[in-house]
Amino acid sequence: MTVVNGYEQSDNEKKLDILNLPALEDEAKKIIPTGGYGYIFGGSEDDWTLRQNTKAFEHAQIVPKALSDIESPDLSTNVFGLDLKTPVMMAPTAAQGLAHAKGEADTARGVAAVGGLMAQSTYSSTSIADTAAAGNGAPQFFQLYMSKDWSFNESLLDEAKKAGVKAIILTVDATVDGYREQDIINNFQFPIPMANLTKFSEGDGKGKGIGEIYASAAQKIGPDDVRRIAEYTDLPVIVKGIQSPEDALRAIGAGAAGIYVSNHGGRQLMVAQHHSMYLKASLRQLTTKYQSFLILVFAVGAMSSRH
Repeated sequence: MTVVNGYEQSDNEKKLDILNLPALEDEAKKIIPTGGYGYIFGGSEDDWTLRQNTKAFEHAQIVPKALSDIESPDLSTNVFGLDLKTPVMMAPTAAQGLAHAKGEADTARGVAAVGGLMAQSTYSSTSIADTAAAGNGAPQFFQLYMSKDWSFNESLLDEAKKAGVKAIILTVDATVDGYREQDIINNFQFPIPMANLTKFSEGDGKGKGIGEIYASAAQKIGPDDVRRIAEYTDLPVIVKGIQSPEDALRAIGAGAAGIYVSNHGGRQLMVAQHHSMYLKASLRQLTTKYQSFLILVFAVGAMSSRH
């Protein structure tokens, strides 16, 4: 165990026998301190949107394809010219050091091992460079929470490019912090520094609540920001947090290479709709106007193994 500012980080390394995700969640609760667990697990307000996400997936069904004449299914795919062994991306998840001392570095190693795609968060416990190095050359994206300070944005984008990330994910659905009752009950403040924030005078996230951290985030984000980031980095920009066909069209029209359909896992805006309610409409409108784009879908939170 590693203790950081009084917070007990697990540094245990062992093979996990995973029956399903709820069982894994129960095991995690035994190890992760209450405040950290509540931040990871909890949704906005009383978790209503998070529960609705899970319920929506309960109704998601797959129609098996019979007589396909395939003995060994191939899950490999290609995204932005990147060859992946599996069509799975690790969503950009903040502060993974709350769960384990090695945080995003171990996640990057695991994602690389299965041939998936790792997405780093601005609010990572591990630096952009260290997370990229842990992936050992495997493709990664970087997710940007835009700051009011453009020089700070440039600094992060410069580091991301230097580390070799292949695309930028611009989050647009979390310009302010969600009202999170779990954090209030636990009086939760981040005990572990956020590596990408340490060089700026406003602090490193340590000892702050999520509201204080979001206070430095840009509240005004528009199509020009999509263009500006694309031009500055010369990388594909994916706009994350799209929840309507109109916003999808606006993002692609602004030069986004893709849209990321998400309600932030039910962690930000109360009563935000689940992606199943608008994904088909978005696809219909986009495919009639644009030849090609990438669409990613993440809007879950807690799920079971059948999801």
